[in-house]
Amino acid sequence: MSSTVYLTEEGLQKLKDDLHHARTVERQKISEEIAEARAQGDLSENAEYDAAKEAQGHLEARIAKMETTIASARVVNEDEVDASKARILSNVRVMNKTAKREATYTLVSPQEADLKQNRISVESPIGKALLAKEVGDVVAVKVPAGTVQLEILDITR
Repeated sequence: MSSTVYLTEEGLQKLKDDLHHARTVERQKISEEIAEARAQGDLSENAEYDAAKEAQGHLEARIAKMETTIASARVVNEDEVDASKARILSNVRVMNKTAKREATYTLVSPQEADLKQNRISVESPIGKALLAKEVGDVVAVKVPAGTVQLEILDITR
């Protein structure tokens, strides 16, 4: 049994769109590649055929994972999330006491994480450390460069 995956409405729709594309466009493309490779003759020494079959396996695994995620997805309504503590979909403004820099992160599910947009997973080290904390709390987070101290300055939706 899979655990619940919390997504925004936008994140769930993107996942559904990706699944549809994989099922229709990508499956068809790989099927054509396999047919082309098969037409070349002896399959025992056909690198193109082996590569296409391997790509097909990866695609089917990706499709299965997306299907499982969608089946266990729960859409989070931002209006129903308590803003007094850092939770999924919270915008958390922090002061990195080590580097003396501020940053604002949006806590999201792993499927919606995008560091370029400061959307960090609630399962990442920083995300885990911030979850359920309040304004004024200071958390220590182990990162590849060592341990950093983050003070929560503000939590918004």
